[in-house]
Amino acid sequence: MKLLEGRSAIVTGASRGIGRSIALEYARQGAVMVLNASRASDALDDTAAEIRRMGGRCETVPGSVVEGATARALVEKAVATFGKLDILVNNAGIVRDKPLVMMSEREFDEVLAVNLRGVYQCSREAVRQMMRQRHGRIISISSVAALAGRPGQCNYTAAKAGIVGFTKSLAREAGKYNVLANALFVGVMETDMYRRMPAAAKKELRQFIPLQRVGRPEEVAGPCVFLGSDLSTFVTGTTVNVSGGSYV
Repeated sequence: MKLLEGRSAIVTGASRGIGRSIALEYARQGAVMVLNASRASDALDDTAAEIRRMGGRCETVPGSVVEGATARALVEKAVATFGKLDILVNNAGIVRDKPLVMMSEREFDEVLAVNLRGVYQCSREAVRQMMRQRHGRIISISSVAALAGRPGQCNYTAAKAGIVGFTKSLAREAGKYNVLANALFVGVMETDMYRRMPAAAKKELRQFIPLQRVGRPEEVAGPCVFLGSDLSTFVTGTTVNVSGGSYV
């Protein structure tokens, strides 16, 4: 049995890394999707093509999640194509790492805009549809950095911590409409950013992870399937720690 059979979803930041892995696993579990990335790209098209090769259905809507017009377009496309919207996965995010004393206002604002305002824009549009349906799931990707902090990431950790408070408040607002809101604390993953790090930095990171390794993007997809499925019908307003125990 496919856990997301008959469900329609939006996945933001779906062109690579964690977002791509979530989209592919959602397709394997039977979901139909609207995929988003900040711009049209070969990477976004590749994700969509892979889903179609698997026999899945998906559409793409490129555009910045910072803009309300993009969020509306995503929801409208899902409803027009699939008749409803069951799941929103807020995954889009960027980093602009620097020590605070060297961080420009623009670098701070850009990260807050994409990583937190984007969650607001997409969630607001999705919840309107889900409230009418009396059903829906909002899943937002936070970071273990929101719990522990990281040097050089005051902007990133502020945004990711903000997602947690946002999620808890949304869960209280939307619960009476059977709309569930949850977040994931994601640890260090084998993404392009990690692969570009010096070997010494990678080794230092692994020392703080009880499993002694970094995660794989597909290891985030499983909890996202759980939170989008009927296995989690009484789970809302909480966070799932997907960090290999790096914060326990």
